[in-house]
Amino acid sequence: MTKTYQTGDTVSGKVTGIQPYGAFVALDDQTQGLVHISEITHGYVKEVSEYLAVGQEVDVKVLEVDTKSKKISLSIRALQEQPVAAQKTEKPKQSLQSHVNENDSEGFNSLKEKMEEWIKRSGQQ
Repeated sequence: MTKTYQTGDTVSGKVTGIQPYGAFVALDDQTQGLVHISEITHGYVKEVSEYLAVGQEVDVKVLEVDTKSKKISLSIRALQEQPVAAQKTEKPKQSLQSHVNENDSEGFNSLKEKMEEWIKRSGQQ
């Protein structure tokens, strides 16, 4: 690696190759990283080539730098604003107990009692 890249850096690069699992981006003359298919954009990406082309200039965010293997994980998606439809609205979490109707007489009978009732019903048909 010619230059030292740090996690969180935003840099420009050029797409040098496209694979089914992502795109390789040259950050300088001797350093390239991978934008995994899941880091191209928000939402589902079926074909990398529908979003990127070899030679295209892109801005990327450095997600991880593995100095031993000299691999750099990159993201385009991290620099994009999340679409409104994809943003989750936080609802207060309720316990499962709050969904239980304790006045439901059938729901709290024991399995043995229910089994006897089911056997009787099946014989009547």
